[in-house]
Amino acid sequence: MQDPWLRTIRPLAACALQGIGFLGDDLIALDSIRGYLLRINPATDDTTILNTLQVEDFIGAEGLSLWQDALWVARDNSVFFCKMGAFSLQHFFTLPYPVTGVGVWESTIYVASQKAGYIYIFEQASRREITRLPLPGVGSANLVVREEELWVCDRLEQTVYCLDRATGEQKFSVLTPFESPTGLAFHRHPITGSEILYVCYAKDEAFIRDNPNNLDSPFEVSFRDRTFVHPLQFHYEPKTHYALSNGYLIEMSYAEELLPLEEVNLEQLEWRIALPAETDRQKVRSVEPIGRPYTEEIQDGQRVAVFRFETLKPNERHLFGWKALLEVRAIKYQFTFDDVDRVPMLSPEFKAMYLVDDDELAMDMPLIVEAAREAIGTETNILRKMLKIRNFVYDRLSYALTPRIDPPDVVLERGIGSCGEYVGLLLALARLNGIACRTVGRYKCPPQSEYRMVPLEPDYNHVWIEFYIPGYGWLPMESNPDDTGEGGPYPTRFFMGLPWYHAEIAKGIPFETLTSHGKPVDTVSIGELAINHVRFTVLDELPPPS
Repeated sequence: MQDPWLRTIRPLAACALQGIGFLGDDLIALDSIRGYLLRINPATDDTTILNTLQVEDFIGAEGLSLWQDALWVARDNSVFFCKMGAFSLQHFFTLPYPVTGVGVWESTIYVASQKAGYIYIFEQASRREITRLPLPGVGSANLVVREEELWVCDRLEQTVYCLDRATGEQKFSVLTPFESPTGLAFHRHPITGSEILYVCYAKDEAFIRDNPNNLDSPFEVSFRDRTFVHPLQFHYEPKTHYALSNGYLIEMSYAEELLPLEEVNLEQLEWRIALPAETDRQKVRSVEPIGRPYTEEIQDGQRVAVFRFETLKPNERHLFGWKALLEVRAIKYQFTFDDVDRVPMLSPEFKAMYLVDDDELAMDMPLIVEAAREAIGTETNILRKMLKIRNFVYDRLSYALTPRIDPPDVVLERGIGSCGEYVGLLLALARLNGIACRTVGRYKCPPQSEYRMVPLEPDYNHVWIEFYIPGYGWLPMESNPDDTGEGGPYPTRFFMGLPWYHAEIAKGIPFETLTSHGKPVDTVSIGELAINHVRFTVLDELPPPS
């Protein structure tokens, strides 16, 4: 039976929670659309509106914070406070820019403004600004103070940061399991005494609406508010240089249905399909065959299933593949620019494997050579170089699904690319600048972790990259999802990080290959031979990482 204090909290009548705190064991939440201050029982979702006569004053407010008998909120450019129970807002301070978050510790007030890019720190009695600290992300932020730590959640970054309260130095950061975190609060479990970090989320979601007035086409796409509170599980060990957060046990199936467009006859056919990898964030509990048995081989350190057919005859039909039980978590690597300022030279073996044009990367084309030079300028730090290359690509490309993967020079001239074409350009520019990197994929589980025991099918495959830091190892970087706006600034949530819903398969090797009599099949493509079937099922949320 699930611990009621570790469940998802879904308060009644709430539209968009923009701040949370605890008063005893009751969760106090601010709904910015309705203007409600809600008292919620975390174990039952029982919900009460506290400010029954003052809701208009709280419409558009955000950044709720509680300290003793006082409640603090932000609205537009100003910070307000009131006594719990009275709910008559009093003005505290007005900034030149909109305020999105407020945190309180004793007589010190912390105020976040994304537009200004700072966390302002005020003395309560004098209302004097003491100092200011830079905000760590690029989106709207909310705050909570815990003794000597300042915790910040960023909506666009999908990240919670732990900062030193005095200096603003980042201790570590973790990815949240859902998009658009809007508030956070700590509370001790009433029975075990363990501390739990709760995070609230607010975002519109699309759904299929049945419109009975439209008889010809009654099903329509519409949008509705989606807001809830969920415990953020996390673990950070400085020695490993990464932080893990919420994870899920998922079942993934990958199968090919042999259904050729034109009948073919192939002999001594070997059909190789890569298997899920063991990584810092992904553990493989089990893998079993679907339809036909396979033998397992190791290719460049990666597990591969090999299906063998003595003769593939015309009109022959098969279903074959694998089913895996995976533990997947979000991961965020915690390297700073200073950590990698002096790293060892890349080994000759890695140069030969990961600095070459091995996949039509157009690395000898003048346009790509010049782009590689322009992307990094005079930068020498490996992390800064990789980040500048990513931002250069984001500045020049916009995402769109394309019918085929074109070479990087064609993609750069066109200015539009799919995830695979982002990857090709990133690989070319990084390798020309001496950074070893490789393609990784291959699928993402639909990020709907609340749909337990329900088969979920991704619409497309997906690829991203890993780049190598000598002396440490491979770090992930998404291809296009962080390219969120024209000209930036771009979030860095998936720079050295991956969310829980990525399935890591085929690191630096092809996902699928065909050979006949030991030679690559070039007379027909996999897509012309078979239809793939990909299915994910979220079975359960994993216990806290350790």
